[in-house]
Amino acid sequence: MTADWGEQSTADLMSRYVSKEMGYGVPKEGWRICLAHEFKEKRKPFQAKDVSLSNVWEHIGLGVRYLKWWYKKTQVEKKAPFIDMFRAQPLRQIYGAPLGGIGGGTITRGWRGEFCRWQLNPGMYHYKTVMANQFTVCLRREGQTIYQQVLSVERPPTLQGWNWGYCGEYAFYHALYPRAWTVYHLPGQNVTLTCRQISPVIPHDYQDSSLPVAVFVWDIENKNDYDLDVSIMFTMVNGSGHKDDRSGGHWNEPFHLEKEGEAVSGVLLHHCTAVNPYTLCIATREQPGREVSHQTAFSPKGTCSSLWRDLMTDGHLDSPTGSSPPTPKGEKVAAALAVGCSVSAQSHNNLELCLVWDMPKITFGSREREHLRRYTRYFGAKGEASASLSHYALTHYRQWEKSIEEWQRPILQDCSLPSWYKSALFNELYFVVDGGTVWTELEADADISGGLRSEEGGLPAQPAVIKKYGRFAYLEGQEYRMYNTYDVHFYASFALIMLWPKLALSVQYDIAGSVVQQDPTERLHLMSGQYSPVKSKNVVPHDIGDPDDEPWHRVNAYLIHDTAHWKDLNLKFVLQVYRDFHLTQDSQYLRDMWPICQAVMASELKFDLDGDGLIENSGYADQTYDGWTVTGPSAYCGGLWLASLCAMCKMARLLDSEETYQHYRNILDRGSAAFDQLLWNGKYYNYDSSGGDHSNSVMSDQCAGHWFLRASGLGEGEYQAFPKEKIRSALKSVYDLNVMHFAGGQMGAVNGMRPEGVPDRSSVQSDEVWIGVVYGLAATMIHEDMWEEGMRTAEGCYRTVWERLGMAFQTPEAYCEKGIFRSLAYMRPLSVWGMQLALNTSQNHQSALFQNGDTDQEEGQDMRHN
Repeated sequence: MTADWGEQSTADLMSRYVSKEMGYGVPKEGWRICLAHEFKEKRKPFQAKDVSLSNVWEHIGLGVRYLKWWYKKTQVEKKAPFIDMFRAQPLRQIYGAPLGGIGGGTITRGWRGEFCRWQLNPGMYHYKTVMANQFTVCLRREGQTIYQQVLSVERPPTLQGWNWGYCGEYAFYHALYPRAWTVYHLPGQNVTLTCRQISPVIPHDYQDSSLPVAVFVWDIENKNDYDLDVSIMFTMVNGSGHKDDRSGGHWNEPFHLEKEGEAVSGVLLHHCTAVNPYTLCIATREQPGREVSHQTAFSPKGTCSSLWRDLMTDGHLDSPTGSSPPTPKGEKVAAALAVGCSVSAQSHNNLELCLVWDMPKITFGSREREHLRRYTRYFGAKGEASASLSHYALTHYRQWEKSIEEWQRPILQDCSLPSWYKSALFNELYFVVDGGTVWTELEADADISGGLRSEEGGLPAQPAVIKKYGRFAYLEGQEYRMYNTYDVHFYASFALIMLWPKLALSVQYDIAGSVVQQDPTERLHLMSGQYSPVKSKNVVPHDIGDPDDEPWHRVNAYLIHDTAHWKDLNLKFVLQVYRDFHLTQDSQYLRDMWPICQAVMASELKFDLDGDGLIENSGYADQTYDGWTVTGPSAYCGGLWLASLCAMCKMARLLDSEETYQHYRNILDRGSAAFDQLLWNGKYYNYDSSGGDHSNSVMSDQCAGHWFLRASGLGEGEYQAFPKEKIRSALKSVYDLNVMHFAGGQMGAVNGMRPEGVPDRSSVQSDEVWIGVVYGLAATMIHEDMWEEGMRTAEGCYRTVWERLGMAFQTPEAYCEKGIFRSLAYMRPLSVWGMQLALNTSQNHQSALFQNGDTDQEEGQDMRHN
């Protein structure tokens, strides 16, 4: 992929920007777009009607069963399906970097400035632009207002008393997650505003990274020959645009909090719902030369002219005292906060604002249990922390920025890395926060061992890492509503193990505890039409539950297939156990996980039907590619099996278990020979060994097992499962066919390609591109010193998603060459961090992006509101 093509696509996003102003302190690297940009290509989500006739016939039973289940779920139970094939989210090309830390809920602000995607109730998304949530600028000269403008390109039918319709050609947005900048050149005013958005998402930090806060720093450049007074007004509705905004009983109150020599003030917006109540807070720091004012309550309907005139009169608001009355049913209420300063001629000044949302106690859909969010450890769980949170954010954000800059600097300054990669690496991290993420304290009575304790070959009831660092869960996707979907976490987990390793280990302990559990409850599985148990013993669960039910306590929300017959889940557990040990050197973790690894490997061995050391597939056996029919040993699952045997050999050696080492070594030697004999065709590994029409298709992910070995410091010498020359040949075949023969080599790697160079269309998924798989493929290429091929392969996905299709901060699971995409805002693309690990290990890219040590702030002081 040529540099010219990349530069052109970036320039397209900024082609309508007419100003020469580039803002205050905006970095060079990141994703940049003019607020007037319009994406030309409009794609549709994959839905049931998009299944081809041949696949419809093959899956007619599944379709009928799903329709019955969907009707019962939506029309009888009045609940949202965990996957809705009939009401997929349409593509809205509007999203920007989400606000907030990890696990406290998120509010997404679009690249045009809208507050437009909400996840306050855990794991449940609400897509609504709340038009009254805005920033407004007021410029005054010599006591007279000369300019007042809502900083929005919208022209809504409501709030007609406000000055809307800011010209987007004079502004641009720049994201380098977890920060973002919006630069507004005010036409005819010779003033440029730069709004810097900061969220506390800091690697190896387990305290501040949990906070539900965001800071907005407004840098004001006055290039006139006269002084100006500048005010920024922040308006916010009490709610999220949901119907419960009108349920009544909500109220606002102004506050002032002074401690440790610093004072903040603002407005608290108490949202008093029966389930999961919360408080929003808009605040600013009181400083010399800053004038702070507020409007406790206003109705965000009608023209709202009085608030506009209030600001325009003198640049500040009336600041009434006392609380607002509770809202009557059917009415909404909003609040406003304004902060102003003087900006001398040819000079610069800044203003600070903060947004907080405090929902300390959460219940999931079943309402059975109450959970405490992680940040309550430091700020209390009474629902009274908003003021303290805003004080903490406004007095600590500079330290957060220093930490973020120190983390990102080595990558951003590495001239050998292309700009698109730097943007992908950091901006794809949004999903760690905005994946419906929850981070909770472990309940005092919790027992994650599944009843099988350490002395019996199980786990501690409360492993130290979970007790100290809490429980972590994120969705497979915002539309695929299952927590910690394990086959997808396999790819995404690189981001966690490299940046928040304690959370990665916490997830592993939770999964390990569920392995030994069983749930004999019979339920219908939609693919087969047969009843079977929800969960079998010694099998890794598909997921830990649906947020609309009771995650952690009821696993396997996925009911399409019977997960007891999926082989890759167990194998992916073993591979992650060793990789995580390799990267953390946590010997207690390895000892705890070893008996679980042995148990799941023993359950896998029953699929070695002919004793050749290679497990066999039957029907829909690979969970990751559950749309492809597999017969006999396959490149994907067979490769994971051999890699798992390698990892077991290594762990046995580390634990001085020579007998166990020889057991797995013998299986590995026999399995490797059978794998080569059955699947190697001289150029690559065949999809499967059935000899069918599509068994020799080229699978882009055929080297996944080898990827994990290399990421774990294995894959060579004694712990080599695949000959190096065959891996390189397979990767070259994938590059030549799946990448370069697909879409002109500019859209990444298609999942399946026929040897003659046309996409395999034998299944729903075979002609899709999976962005997260492509990033993993690129990582594998980099491990094998195919740097240029790896970078070009991954670049195609980044350019397609972020620059062509308008899917920023909602990277999907998949897209086809034309027309459709599937499952917006998906977990798997976090695998881009696997590329960074490959760069670190393969080319000695020394950076601070991965450290064994954590800046563990868990023992920090209690900062709860008194």
